[in-house]
Amino acid sequence: RRATTSNTPLSSTVSDLGSIMDGGAKATRSGEIRNKIKRREVHIQEKRAKTKEKRERRTKRKRMEQEMGDEAPKRPVQRTLENTREADETIVAADDEEIAQDMASDELADYFDGRTPKVLITTSNKPVGETFKFAECLTNIIPEAEFRPRKGFELKVIVEQAKKREYTDVVVINEDRKEPTGMLIIHLPNGPTAHFKLSSIKYPKEIRHHGRATMHYPEVIINNFHTRLGHQVGRFLTALFPQSPEFQGRSVVTFHNQRDFIFFRRHRYMFKDAKKVGTQELGPRFTLKLRWLQKGTFDTKFGEYEWMHKRGEMDTSRRRFFL
Repeated sequence: RRATTSNTPLSSTVSDLGSIMDGGAKATRSGEIRNKIKRREVHIQEKRAKTKEKRERRTKRKRMEQEMGDEAPKRPVQRTLENTREADETIVAADDEEIAQDMASDELADYFDGRTPKVLITTSNKPVGETFKFAECLTNIIPEAEFRPRKGFELKVIVEQAKKREYTDVVVINEDRKEPTGMLIIHLPNGPTAHFKLSSIKYPKEIRHHGRATMHYPEVIINNFHTRLGHQVGRFLTALFPQSPEFQGRSVVTFHNQRDFIFFRRHRYMFKDAKKVGTQELGPRFTLKLRWLQKGTFDTKFGEYEWMHKRGEMDTSRRRFFL
């Protein structure tokens, strides 16, 4: 083999390598080092230095807050996708008068005046075990809910039969590749109808230290729904539950919206003493994402859509949210 020649003295090469080994590395960054082992060592040292600097900065700020009290400089607000979201004209306050008037006269007003919901839960045609398992969990979550197998009936026939039997809602669990992937909720008798994508299902037995749920009516918490569409969707989900919670059961159901993903959780209050309270998760967990909202009951041909998610047109920015 031919020996390669270089104009760089051997002593300078050894000194540069020694500086990298010692962590000096002058102005060299880890990404500029070709040797994989040395690059990893320099990267670890850089990471340790950043962690140390961050810890010292945090300690200094905490000491300053203790010494100066209220006069200490305020911490900078961390930039997130939520607080830098694109401006939306449909964002409304919770106490908006126009929203209050709309809620007093919409299709769901009766259920917030004391009417008890009666929910029918069914599945798509020819479901498998996982879909039945989720349907059973959903039946245990929603009070006054009943499960009926589909048996090949068309959805419009089921809706008409549910109206005659005075059901207030029909929930259809759709599946794909033997997994529940969608949820269709039809409010009776006059709508609206909403379709949600269903994901991230975790059953109670998969949750560590989960509790056992009781049959008490839960409290319902709707969190972080800011737009007119968000208020409508939150109210739509709340109407599935009775509006007269039984506080002795200490159970609470939460629909938390974050970046247009609706996270469902169910907990129980655990009172430790007169001042301290904790929570115990009951399960299950799952995530919903609104696909479309339709006026009236389910009608794919002649139904009027109030809102529909169109990926190519709407998903133009990570900071654009609709709920």
